[in-house]
Amino acid sequence: MTPSWLSQLAPAHAPPPPGWWPPAPGWWLLAVLLLAALAVGVWWWRDPYRRSRRAALRELRAIRADDSDVAASARAIESLLRRFALAVFGAARVARLTGDAWLAFVAAHGGTQLAGEAGQTLLATAFGGGASNDRERWIAGADAFVRSARRQTREQQGLPLDTGTAAVRLGQR
Repeated sequence: MTPSWLSQLAPAHAPPPPGWWPPAPGWWLLAVLLLAALAVGVWWWRDPYRRSRRAALRELRAIRADDSDVAASARAIESLLRRFALAVFGAARVARLTGDAWLAFVAAHGGTQLAGEAGQTLLATAFGGGASNDRERWIAGADAFVRSARRQTREQQGLPLDTGTAAVRLGQR
């Protein structure tokens, strides 16, 4: 080897740094997984049943925090229970229930604290037939009903499977 030959070589240099585009396959997979997780999260958050349940629990907290008279609380709790049941179970199953049949329905779907005397005093106080101070029992029963009531498909309700029906929303009056 002659020194003149080595002097003719180009100077040593590093290869260019790798570009950021296109990403490696692992980044594509991560992007797809993140988009799927985002789509599932949006679907879960916007699910009408969960929205109704969250709205009902929020309204129940407001009733609990409000120190109005017992009759106003009873009316608010009864209205909340009725609207939530209509939203979850549908009008065909709930709208005609009154009195003992209504209380039995609420008790059968999780509001067992409202079965018996507590439920009777709720209805009597809400509709002007008396005044009772079972406010905390009513709120506990309503909370249990809202938390444990499960939506049912139209098939489980015994209704035809048409998709054109509108759901009753708790936030609309």
